[in-house]
Amino acid sequence: MALHRDVFGPLPGERGWREVLLLDGNIGIGGDPAALLGRVRGLLRPGGAAWVEVEPPGTGVWRGSGTVVGAGGRGRAFRWARVGADAISALAAGFGRRLVEIDGRWFAVLTTTP
Repeated sequence: MALHRDVFGPLPGERGWREVLLLDGNIGIGGDPAALLGRVRGLLRPGGAAWVEVEPPGTGVWRGSGTVVGAGGRGRAFRWARVGADAISALAAGFGRRLVEIDGRWFAVLTTTP
């Protein structure tokens, strides 16, 4: 099942999710990756896993703002962040972690204790 909702708002089945996927830079939602990972931890059941796409090693952590530009013009600025593969461990306290590279894309697989 896929949901289109605010990840920081109430969600069905909290603490019962088997997996969470944060792909295409979505670790940056809200500009605070540690807060987002804390929320993800609260969604997962014991033994659950979050697949988090990260930037390549050497990128570190960047926090700032972004805007969406389209045919209708420029949108409002929003907080965003980027996290490198070598920086995810410091933000993912309380998770088991391993890094995986798949076709040039980097993922942190973050697991909760069963």
